[in-house]
Amino acid sequence: MTSMTSPYRIIAVCTGNICRSPMAELMLTEAFAAAGLAGDVVVDSAGTTAYEAGRPIDLRAARKLTANNLSSDHHTAREWRAEWFAERHLILALDVDHYGWLRASAPDSESLAKVRMLRSFDPALESKDPLEQGIEDPWYGGHADFDAVWDQVRASVPGIVEYVRSALAAASADDAPLQLQNSEQVRSIS
Repeated sequence: MTSMTSPYRIIAVCTGNICRSPMAELMLTEAFAAAGLAGDVVVDSAGTTAYEAGRPIDLRAARKLTANNLSSDHHTAREWRAEWFAERHLILALDVDHYGWLRASAPDSESLAKVRMLRSFDPALESKDPLEQGIEDPWYGGHADFDAVWDQVRASVPGIVEYVRSALAAASADDAPLQLQNSEQVRSIS
């Protein structure tokens, strides 16, 4: 069980882990650092498939990140591992197929409660059905599609930061394990 002295762990999940999820990972990492939570929160990413495992980030995603002063030089795509259900506090699906796959793969109700659509944290979409909260795969498109991913993730980042800040504060106030605290919050929000 994770205690409040351990970092709060978030993972962003897409298909191949070369476009959407690494963009979300790096954008969230920067946002938590800017919020003064770099030592309290760890963000990573993975893909639901091994199609791209071992490969670097897509060059178009890297260009978009670099244009916004985020380095993706060290990113290597990897496939989701089942044990991460227990090791992460928040699992962010980038599109509805990832959301469905993660929910179907969840080994128990506690794990299931951790799975959220990333855009469910966007105030403009938080009350919408998960089917309306997806971020389309930019891999088949051009630079404008990567700009759209950037904008969609960026709109969700403040909500994610506040959600995690609240989970950390509640765990600190109650001196309760983060894992349990987070699961209760997810159930009350979902």
